[in-house]
Amino acid sequence: MSSVRLFRTFLAVAQEGSFAAAAPRVAMTQAAVGQQMRTLETDMRRALFERQGKAVELNDAGRALLPQARQWLALYDQMQSTPANGGPMSGTLNLGAVVSAVRPLIEATLTLKARHPGLEAHVSAHKSLELLSQVASGALDAAISVRERGASTPSLSWTALYAEPMVLVAGRHMTEALPRKLLQTQAFIRFDRSQHTGQMVERTLRKLRVTPLEVLELNTIESIVELVRSGLGVAVLPRLRDGRWALDPRLRVLELPQAEARQIALVQRRESVNAPAIAALVREILAPLHSAS
Repeated sequence: MSSVRLFRTFLAVAQEGSFAAAAPRVAMTQAAVGQQMRTLETDMRRALFERQGKAVELNDAGRALLPQARQWLALYDQMQSTPANGGPMSGTLNLGAVVSAVRPLIEATLTLKARHPGLEAHVSAHKSLELLSQVASGALDAAISVRERGASTPSLSWTALYAEPMVLVAGRHMTEALPRKLLQTQAFIRFDRSQHTGQMVERTLRKLRVTPLEVLELNTIESIVELVRSGLGVAVLPRLRDGRWALDPRLRVLELPQAEARQIALVQRRESVNAPAIAALVREILAPLHSAS
């Protein structure tokens, strides 16, 4: 059996914590995943997991193998993805994005895959802090994330994509023209303060010198906008590049004075072995942005 397949399954099990959860990621049955892991343990001549019912956890030997497996697969994927004489790329890209950036990432990935059918891509959505951790650990090759001001990690490289300025989002029926007055008189729906975007919201409120009538705190922009659309309050949010809020007949988008902007960027490891494929992906992401500007 191919060592490549065994190690890919091993990484999936390590990340998901069970054979059942890993099975869909590697397009196999739970029984087949279990059989592959037994084969890998036989080949490695050591147990790699602590089994507790349906859950599995890496033991000391498994944890020692994990970074080596990632490095070996990364080198394999690099050899597969590096085109000869400008030819087609192949291999596997594991990608992530904040929820608001999933659509442009998928669109760019599909365009890239149409040009390079040998490329496989897996896309998942997470919060920014989770994405940075997964890129740094090697679980993801690259991710579209929010870049914090002044944040710097030596092992990570950033490519700026676009900026999303903070705005006030209100229901169309709310006719007050002044953002500050709306914040003082309407129910305020806040974005999660533990996240970078939530901290930007707090800084914006301080700049406006206003204490809003806070009623709820949520951790997804889409859920907040839906509540505003239903007339349940107002919110301060980054104007999503793909949001199309200005065209929504039930929403008003009000500019805020001296508002800061959320920086959206692609992050990858500096020594990424999938650099050629990631560079091509960045070009596909930026192409529609440049044509629209």
